[in-house]
Amino acid sequence: MTPEDAREMIRAALLTVAPDAELGEVGPDADLREELDLDSIDFQAYAAELGRRSGLTVTEDDQRRLTTLAAGVTFLTR
Repeated sequence: MTPEDAREMIRAALLTVAPDAELGEVGPDADLREELDLDSIDFQAYAAELGRRSGLTVTEDDQRRLTTLAAGVTFLTR
């Protein structure tokens, strides 16, 4: 998976839990939970959706690696 593919997958997964999010305004190192006002349930839903779309198992420990766009890209392209 390319980094651009990973970014698009992250954006699509985020829009399932925050459909009105202005993702173009979120910097690569910004905390997604703060920027998009995601509570813990929303963030877990995002991680589950990302796992579903990518085919990867996203564990609770992995969720800590998904807090920013840049970290999510690294997680998906590893």
